[in-house]
Amino acid sequence: MSVLGAIMVPHPPIILPEVGGGEEKKIIKTTEAYEKAAELVASLKPDTIVLSSPHSVMYSDYFHISPGKGAKGDMGAFRAGNVRFDVRYDNEFTDRLARAALHDDFPAGVLGEKDARLDHGTMVPLYFIDKVYRDYRLVRIGLSGLPLADHYRLGQYVQRISNELGRRTVFVGSGDLAHKLLAEGPYGFAPEGPQYDDRIMDVMGRAAFDELFDFDESFCDKAAECGHRSFCILAGALDGLKVFTERLTHEGTFGVGYGVCTYTVEDAEGDKCTEREFLRIWEERRSRELKKMRDNEDEYVQLARQTIESYIRDGKKPDIPKGLPDEMMSAKAGVFVSIHKEGRLRGCIGTIAPVYGSIAREIIENAVSASTKDPRFNPIKPDELGALEINVDVLSEAEDIASKEELDVKKYGVIVTKGYNRGLLLPNLDGVDTVDEQVSIALRKAGLSENEKGYSLQRFEVVRHI
Repeated sequence: MSVLGAIMVPHPPIILPEVGGGEEKKIIKTTEAYEKAAELVASLKPDTIVLSSPHSVMYSDYFHISPGKGAKGDMGAFRAGNVRFDVRYDNEFTDRLARAALHDDFPAGVLGEKDARLDHGTMVPLYFIDKVYRDYRLVRIGLSGLPLADHYRLGQYVQRISNELGRRTVFVGSGDLAHKLLAEGPYGFAPEGPQYDDRIMDVMGRAAFDELFDFDESFCDKAAECGHRSFCILAGALDGLKVFTERLTHEGTFGVGYGVCTYTVEDAEGDKCTEREFLRIWEERRSRELKKMRDNEDEYVQLARQTIESYIRDGKKPDIPKGLPDEMMSAKAGVFVSIHKEGRLRGCIGTIAPVYGSIAREIIENAVSASTKDPRFNPIKPDELGALEINVDVLSEAEDIASKEELDVKKYGVIVTKGYNRGLLLPNLDGVDTVDEQVSIALRKAGLSENEKGYSLQRFEVVRHI
């Protein structure tokens, strides 16, 4: 057997009567949809339920799979300690999944258990499922800060192990939607909140899982979404399978989006449907886009890419090539090299003022640093080189300014200085829309408080090469 179906569900503790104390009646449509989703799970009679939760153990660069024979939990954190759970893990499934990831050098496994207790992102779905079906073992997976495509890949591993073990498997993608739907809600309002909810419910309601990869990270952050990565794992578990999809409900009564969709595999024993191999389709499209982008890169970006590829593959910095524009050979300037992969920053290092004798040498040195020495990231690996997007910013000389009123977040970068503390932020960055945000980030980069007084400001312009 294989994956038989999946459900996309939220996890608001308030939906439990023991927690809500009557408030749960305000989201009765979500409760009714949850009950219908649980009935679907019961009808499929799974041996194993694989559940992904945003509130399980989470690392920036690793997927944690809960180890051991089982776990317990209760809703005591929500004043309902009498609501208790005691689950059995499918440790054979877990072990096989971890071994497959280790064999492929995929960043998932059972290491790093911080807290074995069940989280509410796990317990709320099980509350409804356990009412109608209990003859299952659980595999619990946390999310990560890795790209969306890696979450989908983890779902593919789930499907593969289910096939290998002959498990009747149902996947539960636990996750709320945007948290910024209402000004009076607990997290406030942002226009991206309702925009995210409308878009994700459309995508998940059509099971158009390739579109999950097109959600920009900064857009998701502004919406304060919770479950997007969980839904990506769900999508991967259904990779290549024809599914009957039902969009059951969407509510945002309390300022947080709750959506429920169900997916029933139409032919779990049949051949894979190539039209629904969404990661492969997306990667092929992405490869064409990257090739087109590389074909149109100018000499600045070509030099940065050549440097990164040479240094990562062979550990050697290239010589400055002949035939570069005169400005790159004779002029001096500060340079930042920024590297992105699948829409996420992968490295960024630069110099505020020139350190070397030419812009070309500045690019080479900073490209090496951005790809191997950015303390926020592991060094780039050779198998990542084909997926990298690179841009080069050449900075003008910084000028002193009297106040933030002289800044423009799209036109000017900013440098804040106080004593030996100094922080810089480039202009026109995704997700940075106001001068206040720009200065706040620069202050943090300088190691200063956002409420710091007595710092000086400088601004600069850049020529961005892509």
